[in-house]
Amino acid sequence: MIAYVTVGADDIARARRFYDVVLPALGYAVSEGPEGLSYTLPGAEERGLPDFYVKPPFDGRGAAPGNGTMVAFEARDQAQVRALHAAALRAGGTDEGQPGFRASYGPRFFVAYLRDPQGNKIALFSSHPDDPARDG
Repeated sequence: MIAYVTVGADDIARARRFYDVVLPALGYAVSEGPEGLSYTLPGAEERGLPDFYVKPPFDGRGAAPGNGTMVAFEARDQAQVRALHAAALRAGGTDEGQPGFRASYGPRFFVAYLRDPQGNKIALFSSHPDDPARDG
């Protein structure tokens, strides 16, 4: 079970502008301390859900995204995927894949990809059964 995920950031204020338009909309609460940002879901500990941290690297060197590393967040529906992708771009993110279906995934997997201001890759997805499917 994943307990937490951490991504590095050199500019915490810039990272917060980005993540604060995405994660609170998905139900996360944020706290900021001298070590960086902590995003948690209500009842996460009891439900075994991972926390998400944004922090400067512990070794003191510059933060760098991992090659092949991506963190995916589930949205409630396709409309929220679209809205959060657009908001994240306005908040300093860069596009890595517009919202939509991908041929290599299931017919209900609707996803958008972007990078945070530090270059960490983020996916926003929904598989809501009431939303339209790729083939229908």
